[in-house]
Amino acid sequence: MESRITIQNIVASTTLAEDFDLGKIETELEGARYNKVNFPGLIYRIENPKACFLIFTSGKVVCTGSKNIENVHTAIINLTNTLKSIGCEKINPEPEIHIQNIVASADLKTNLNLNAIVMAFGMEKVEYEPEVFPGLVYRIEAPKVVILIFSSGKLVIAGGKFLEDCEEALRIIRTELNNLGLLY
Repeated sequence: MESRITIQNIVASTTLAEDFDLGKIETELEGARYNKVNFPGLIYRIENPKACFLIFTSGKVVCTGSKNIENVHTAIINLTNTLKSIGCEKINPEPEIHIQNIVASADLKTNLNLNAIVMAFGMEKVEYEPEVFPGLVYRIEAPKVVILIFSSGKLVIAGGKFLEDCEEALRIIRTELNNLGLLY
């Protein structure tokens, strides 16, 4: 049975301006929070599409919380328009958006023996300390992602820059587990 990737979160970054006055933005944007003692950026959430922004004085913005790339782009364009509407000047009208990390999940739909996986893969390929964390950590070099493997057969794939990275990681882990006779 084929597992499917479900995107849980996308983290993207962009530069919207040369600099921002975060104090001014906080007073103008309802719901914005800025406390430079606790965190150097302003936190601003939107609901449609759902996203959270970290806005920095450098003009850089991190967008997190979206579940697809299209929503990342829409959210950043909406933020750009909102910032313009409150008087922020020199906003980049076509910001270059960089996907930093995609976190996805999948389900192999079978229970896994994590101890057997550790024995088959060897400790140089995995990290497994069940008294600290219930999942096995498996790092793949190409694509450069990390897979958290749980005994329930559920997986968390993190670090991909493209959905295809997550899909390839799922294909790799499924093939390796199958070849070792550990998928049943």
